[in-house]
Amino acid sequence: MSSIRQHALAGVMHHLLDYLKRMQSENPAFFYAIQNDNDHSAGNIFWADATSRVNYSNFGDAIILDTTYKTNRYRIPFASFTGFNHHGLPVLFGCALILNESESSYIWLFQTFLQAMSGHHPLSITTDFDPFIQVAVAQVLPPSRHRVSTGSIFRETRERLAHLWPSNPDFEADFRKCVNESETIDDFESYWPSLLERYCIMDNEWLQSMYNARQYWVPVYLRDTFFGEISVMDKNECLNSFFDGYVNASTTIQLLVRQYEKAVQTWHERELKAEYDTINSTPVLKTPSPMEKQAASLYTRKIFLKFQDEFIETMATPATRIEDSGTITTYRVAKFGEKTKSQIVTFNSFEMKASCSCLMFESSGTICRHILSVFRAKNVLKLPSQYVLKRWTRNAKAGGFSDGHASSEFPSSSGDNVTVRYNNLRQEAIRYVEEGAKSIQIYHIAMKALNEATKKVSAVKSRSVETAEGDTVSNGERDELLTADEDVHSYQSATAYVFVRRRSKRRSES
Repeated sequence: MSSIRQHALAGVMHHLLDYLKRMQSENPAFFYAIQNDNDHSAGNIFWADATSRVNYSNFGDAIILDTTYKTNRYRIPFASFTGFNHHGLPVLFGCALILNESESSYIWLFQTFLQAMSGHHPLSITTDFDPFIQVAVAQVLPPSRHRVSTGSIFRETRERLAHLWPSNPDFEADFRKCVNESETIDDFESYWPSLLERYCIMDNEWLQSMYNARQYWVPVYLRDTFFGEISVMDKNECLNSFFDGYVNASTTIQLLVRQYEKAVQTWHERELKAEYDTINSTPVLKTPSPMEKQAASLYTRKIFLKFQDEFIETMATPATRIEDSGTITTYRVAKFGEKTKSQIVTFNSFEMKASCSCLMFESSGTICRHILSVFRAKNVLKLPSQYVLKRWTRNAKAGGFSDGHASSEFPSSSGDNVTVRYNNLRQEAIRYVEEGAKSIQIYHIAMKALNEATKKVSAVKSRSVETAEGDTVSNGERDELLTADEDVHSYQSATAYVFVRRRSKRRSES
């Protein structure tokens, strides 16, 4: 970065740093870090608030790094780490400003992200096409499956093959069809060379390099890995839309803080509404099946509707047994009249396990119609537990992240982990709101109890602040890493109180 640009940025960056310091002083679980900077004014910055860190403990199995946003006239990449929660809504894990786009910057970013998230690696990460990011992911997140969004590949291809477009207007549609509609790896391997031959671009270096890297971006090669997507709109062509409509090229760094808070608040309110709808509405069952009733009681509303669509399709998608060898039975499953588009399902009756060639469960964590059709054929009346992913259930936030996307709590030096405390308080607050708003009498009792509780919390908080005064920021070990972390006080209870009070007040006014 030039000295002139760095000096110009220093002034506006102070605005953001003042905000981060204030947030950390109010909330010790607010994490931020600055890289390679002596005066703490113009280095790469990462931050994650307490809610984002709790979100990661529950839904950090599949993450998305979006670096497409560019802020102010210096075109500084504003990066966001996001994912999907149990309602299928975008959820935030952390943000960053990358002032120096380089391999070392992204290595630092991923290392810092892991530090904020107690070292827990995601199962998968989706990013835009960027050689620096690809190297950094391979170095810092080797256990995580790296996927490059097809949207960024399509954009890059459009730029690099701009000369092809005027005379071949159908190329883009054919290219997308090859990538998105290949049902099997053999389909793609067959279609790709014919596509290049049709448009006489067999020797194009860009397309050759993309073919060599096909395992990173062509969907058919990635179906065996969980990416947390449950609908066509979520798929890998577009990255998570958490900040869409809030941050763009005209957003100044001074305005960024305000827009960041607006986006966080908006998605928080949408999650609360989805939570309320799940708790207070009963899904309409379309069959007398015990399995459908079970799914309705386990899943959040949106995930149940996804399950229900697949379940209803089993009525038109019969399973035909094609091989039987002891406890293992193999079926061909296809919709009536579409035998050429069949899937193969193997079923182990001893372990009550099934696997489908469509790999929908592996990639989305929701069970496909093909396996459900085999369950119908085998008279399996309830979903086996291994096919109910905790992260899609009503109780997704009870406990922490684990294998099966359901696991152990984050490691902590103390037995009383801040993530667990925050999570438990929030869940109890939601239940308290729902019960407290059922009648005016219960509402008044609930509000009285909250008023008494907040006085006690405030008293404890005041004593904690007095004893902990001055312990807000410490220097880290890497590249003068400035962090704010862990030593969290009982502000969590106050947060839960404010949340409950706000929701209860809205209900009473309505």
